[in-house]
Amino acid sequence: MSESKSEQHLVAQRHNKLEQIRTLGYAVYPNAYRATHFLGQILFQHQDTSKSELEAERINVKVRGRIVAMRGQGKAGFINLSDGDHRLQIYLRKDALGEKQFQLYRLLDLGDFVGVEGYLFRTRTEELTVHAENIVFLAKSLLPLPEKWHGLSDVEIRYRQRYLDLISNKKVRTVFQTRSKIIKGIRNFLDEMNYIEVETPMMQAVAGGASARPFKTFHNALNLPLFLRIAPELYLKRLIVGQLERVYEINRNFRNEGISTRHNPEFTMVEFYQSYSDYFELMDLTENLMKRLALEIFGSLEFEYNGDQISFDVWSRYSLKDAIQKFWPTSELFSLKSHDLEDTGRLNYVCEKWNEHAISNELDQIPFRPGDSKGKLLAGLFDVVVEKHLIQPTIIYDYPLELSPLSKTKPSDPMVAERFELFIAGMEIANAYSELNDPQEQRNRFEAQMVARSEGDEEAHQMDEDYVRALCYGMPPTAGEGIGIDRLTMLFTNSLSIRDVILFPLLKPGKKS
Repeated sequence: MSESKSEQHLVAQRHNKLEQIRTLGYAVYPNAYRATHFLGQILFQHQDTSKSELEAERINVKVRGRIVAMRGQGKAGFINLSDGDHRLQIYLRKDALGEKQFQLYRLLDLGDFVGVEGYLFRTRTEELTVHAENIVFLAKSLLPLPEKWHGLSDVEIRYRQRYLDLISNKKVRTVFQTRSKIIKGIRNFLDEMNYIEVETPMMQAVAGGASARPFKTFHNALNLPLFLRIAPELYLKRLIVGQLERVYEINRNFRNEGISTRHNPEFTMVEFYQSYSDYFELMDLTENLMKRLALEIFGSLEFEYNGDQISFDVWSRYSLKDAIQKFWPTSELFSLKSHDLEDTGRLNYVCEKWNEHAISNELDQIPFRPGDSKGKLLAGLFDVVVEKHLIQPTIIYDYPLELSPLSKTKPSDPMVAERFELFIAGMEIANAYSELNDPQEQRNRFEAQMVARSEGDEEAHQMDEDYVRALCYGMPPTAGEGIGIDRLTMLFTNSLSIRDVILFPLLKPGKKS
């Protein structure tokens, strides 16, 4: 019999069993079941309770869960119930249940949900077990669960049918439990620092706060084109103008971009803004936050990611230009000097030489064109030459101003923005600025971005007149930061793809069966 026909046969059998259960007079999909104990609670409380103590006390319990194992024939048998994290054995005897209840037991399948009432005892092998005196049918698994899972070799099926992935793979459940702990930890940290959590619009008339292509939508009643937000930044800074001095939002953002192991068009960030601060203050805050999260998740400042031992005990800080010089392969190419990074013509030469080296050594090439600005060339150099080397936590600061239209200028260098990014394991984890609060300068930068849009740059900022108006009422010196929750979860769960830490990642439509 082919696999498909075999599965069809099993499905038909399960449908038939469901009808038999209905015929016996049982509700096949009851509304609720009130248990007295969680499975983990029983296992923890009675891990050391002896066989004789259980016999003397006769501890009654009501439990529920999914059947994940069955064995036994004749007038007795065993099932194992699971609540996702814990398993508990159930012993069922015909003489204890009665004829009708035992018939129900014989109609159960792997994957079914049941409630069980009985008392605790230990088997001859000392396994803690519930001796069933009553069972309640809660739901039928009409489709058989995978027999030999091992995480599924087809990752597409794992992502498309995440429910099966969660049922069968404890490691996957742990990933998302850790993700929840990360978000809770961030929220607790910021709350303790007197930040307040806020909510800002996810549909915006002007897409701003980041350089990205937005998703477009339309409000019919208002006859109004709208964008799904690419970032909450401009709204959060409006709140700073309104004298909410410390604000944060754990938010969903949407960017109409490609999909990769580190990018999903819908993603989660925490963004926070702190009045009377600059980017140096946020460097210290970020380091303290990351250390605290590591201690909460691992109980240590050291953990493993993709074969590398990551330590949050020692942090490095480099300016962008210093980082390029530090990680430039001088042994294989010419020695890179400071002046090489100051002249656009010289930068073009440096990028050309790198690409020649990259071709012969099968390395990534720098995507640049003649006429690219100094800022774009520096960013390309950094992305290709430096980023992969930043395994240990490293803060890179002082980015080209042209790449940071919402950031303050560094007083000592008008071509540099007071901006930093945090890199760990070769991934950008956080991005922060000393926020621009000069309304006229902000207007000038928006206008420059609009010129770039008119020349074909779909990721350039739009003009936001209301935001400029808000700045005209006065915004104090402010520092702001965004931290990617998805990438942070990748880091703390040793996951190599962003799809592994998003419950339902965006995928191409699957083939119709």
